[in-house]
Amino acid sequence: QVLLVESGGGLVQAGGSLRLSCVGSGRTFSSYVMGWFRQAPGKEREFVQAITGGGGGILYANSVKGRFTISRDNAKNTVYLQMNSLKPEDTAVYYCAAGRYGNRPQDYDYWGQGAQVTVSS
Repeated sequence: QVLLVESGGGLVQAGGSLRLSCVGSGRTFSSYVMGWFRQAPGKEREFVQAITGGGGGILYANSVKGRFTISRDNAKNTVYLQMNSLKPEDTAVYYCAAGRYGNRPQDYDYWGQGAQVTVSS
């Protein structure tokens, strides 16, 4: 069992930046692929980025390429999502997840409660 807690969401103007953090419980955090997903109102949950346990492999969605960066600090059981050049269409609830390598929600077994990110135009 892995418990995940996100933080760092908020309201930002277009072009601004935010950094999301996700802290995981347990001693097996480094064994999990960690992913970020987002879900806007009325839309399906969308993959954003994922990072392998050791941090050597990163999977990302084209919609955020060059703007968002995922990283992790296994000593702190934490995964981050640095979001730059934010756009109004990035507005969503952002979820971190722990699981296997992939870009589908079903590849992940554990989910955080979500953090709201709102980008104003």
